[in-house]
Amino acid sequence: MRSHEQRTASAVENSEANPNGAVTGLGHVLEPGVIDVSHGTILYLDDVTVSFDGFRALDGLTLSIAPGELRCVIGPNGAGKTTMMDVVSGKTRPDSGSAFLGQTIDLTRLREPAIATAGIGRKFQKPTVFENHPVWENLELAMKADKRWLASLRARLDRAAQAKLEATLALIDLESAAYRLAGELSHGQKQRLEIGMLLMQQPALLLLDEPAAGMTDQETMELARLLDALRGTCSMMVVEHDMAFVAALAGETGMVTVMADGRVLAEGTLDAVKRDERVIVSYLGR
Repeated sequence: MRSHEQRTASAVENSEANPNGAVTGLGHVLEPGVIDVSHGTILYLDDVTVSFDGFRALDGLTLSIAPGELRCVIGPNGAGKTTMMDVVSGKTRPDSGSAFLGQTIDLTRLREPAIATAGIGRKFQKPTVFENHPVWENLELAMKADKRWLASLRARLDRAAQAKLEATLALIDLESAAYRLAGELSHGQKQRLEIGMLLMQQPALLLLDEPAAGMTDQETMELARLLDALRGTCSMMVVEHDMAFVAALAGETGMVTVMADGRVLAEGTLDAVKRDERVIVSYLGR
């Protein structure tokens, strides 16, 4: 009988060899695209360490996120928040520790494209859209589908795909801008469009790195309403400095993680962490 490590390694080889980009053979996940959350966790990081030229960006980081949860992550610059997302998305390999999507998908063994296929979507601070294409075409290009050249050449939007595109346009409140070039949109609209593009890929977990940066107050609240509408449809991790935005997302009961020096400093409701003496000293100030 093969060991767990051998089975995981085999799964990784299969996932990257599959011409459709599907992640297969991952433990007891039987259906394509289904993540095993039987233990109540969709993302689990355990004792993750990352160093750059002697600087320890992550220092034994451990945290977990439940299926359907919207987790806000705050902390001072240099706390390791972006490095954490780099590890989860496959951009950075940890020096030690483990990172799992569900019970079986070892993220440290997968490359970025395979991790995206497994169900993780990531949005960086600066919006990345196809500025010379209409809004609706941005969504179509991002749609989860067979991207091999022959399949793409023959591709036509069926009714289900058209319905999903229209529903996403409504969700991100860009129906009236569907035929405008993406480059003509405001900053806030571009941010919502990029989130819509990620949603077209049907992610199980969304990583959002300071999505409210550079927005007006009105745009920030529009984004908060969008993310609130996504609750329960996918899990979300939101790294943010705008405390008003965090308050809008976390509410009175949402879990907030505070990071400092590459590790978790505190966790709890926003009210609880704001009263934590360690958080006050490290991040909020008096």
